[in-house]
Amino acid sequence: MARDSVLCTIKGPVMLQVGDVKTDFARAGVAVIDVTFPHAKAVDVQEIVFKNYYTAFLSIRIQQIKYNSGEGPRIWRTCLRNHCLMHNPHTEDGSQEYTSLFRQQMLCDLDQVTSLRLILRQPSPVWLNFSLEEIQIYQCGQENPQKKFPLWLSCLLSQEQPIKVHNELPDTEKVSSEVQQMWVLTEVIQTNETGARIGRFDVDGCYDINLLSYT
Repeated sequence: MARDSVLCTIKGPVMLQVGDVKTDFARAGVAVIDVTFPHAKAVDVQEIVFKNYYTAFLSIRIQQIKYNSGEGPRIWRTCLRNHCLMHNPHTEDGSQEYTSLFRQQMLCDLDQVTSLRLILRQPSPVWLNFSLEEIQIYQCGQENPQKKFPLWLSCLLSQEQPIKVHNELPDTEKVSSEVQQMWVLTEVIQTNETGARIGRFDVDGCYDINLLSYT
């Protein structure tokens, strides 16, 4: 059973401009996407999922109710600042990857959120258009059925390569065979063990003259 994302309204990216549009328009390399919930609903955000489209850095500001009672003044807070989505803005590495951001990664709590503002930056002049696609918001209490491990562990695994456990485990039959051989060897040693004193060069209490040294 797939989990359902929170119903929200996602506005198209608005490109910021420098100077007068009619006279000296200049590209700022910054775009803003606003995400709002219907009827000013307050949501305890757990995870934000999206597909990148040539955005190099992402910052997120949230508007949330100051008090958990559901009523009160609303304040704006920065919960993510300059999160890198492309290691090199001039190349395509990471330009179209899916990303999951969890509340544990944020600079502040994500409780009682009424809207989000995604601030996108692309300093490279190579990409004229950039945005975020397939944006989905998940609230607390919704567990991803595809993840059977705790959320804190999923945050760590999302930044690493998948662990191939089957390649790291030894062959059980080979291990069993080697253990049996070691057990047999131990039995043989214990059976043939004697209490005789072992000398360094003597044989039956005598020494070979050629092994002795004179001083």
